Amino acid sequence: MAANGMKRFLVRARAAKRRVLAKASPIVRPLWDFAKEPVLAVLFALAATTAIARPYYVPTGSMEPTIAIGDEVLASKFAYGYSRYSVPFAIAPSSSTRLLQRMPARGDVIVFQLPRDPGQAYVKRVIGLPGDRVQMRDGRVWLNGQELALKPAGTGPDEMENGAMIPAGRYIETLPGGRTHPIYKLTWNGPLDNTAVFVVPPGHLFMMGDNRDNSLDSCVAQSDGGVGYVPMENLIGRADVVLGSVDFLNARSLLAWPAEFRVARVLKRVQ
Repeated sequence: MAANGMKRFLVRARAAKRRVLAKASPIVRPLWDFAKEPVLAVLFALAATTAIARPYYVPTGSMEPTIAIGDEVLASKFAYGYSRYSVPFAIAPSSSTRLLQRMPARGDVIVFQLPRDPGQAYVKRVIGLPGDRVQMRDGRVWLNGQELALKPAGTGPDEMENGAMIPAGRYIETLPGGRTHPIYKLTWNGPLDNTAVFVVPPGHLFMMGDNRDNSLDSCVAQSDGGVGYVPMENLIGRADVVLGSVDFLNARSLLAWPAEFRVARVLKRVQ
């Protein structure tokens, strides 16, 4: 679908070019010949980042161990259809439904606009779909009255935003249907390890970070400075792959950036 849309866009662009040149004066034609390549390149880039995919830099560790601080993830824009947040500067009209809408699956990692501040983009994992009941009990996720299976998987380095590393318990969590993903857990009696039952409203999603004790997500209401329930309209795309990884924020200097590049994370799938 995205390829067909891009083909139609190029056909319209060529037709528009012919119409402009047919009416162009001797002064306009040389100007167009000079500017056409950069103009078309910009239009192509806008169309591609709107309809196909767009990269996003991740500055926090809320999705560790799946996504590291400094990862550049590529979000597939066509995965769930399109909303006003698929368009640059959100200039399209607001709507409760998406064009070519498809519901995410539990376990998808999604880039979305923060509901209380659409100027910020967050990345989290879908835990609850519309109508689901989500609760934390003693640090474990309960979904629709069933506790999600959790299997120990050793320890891993949990990077803090100041660059410090602390050891964290690594576990494999299993969602309904058998889909698995890793999480980090530091404690089992934190402020969000026991919550009320969250009932996900229609047209919304319940999102959580894989770094459970270092993530601001749907467990915290928007009114308290959290994420709350995420409307379908706010989805940007599914995070599918890590393009590259450099922890710019914690690098000692500009000269240290090349040494901070993590070759092992290049083209790593986000699961």
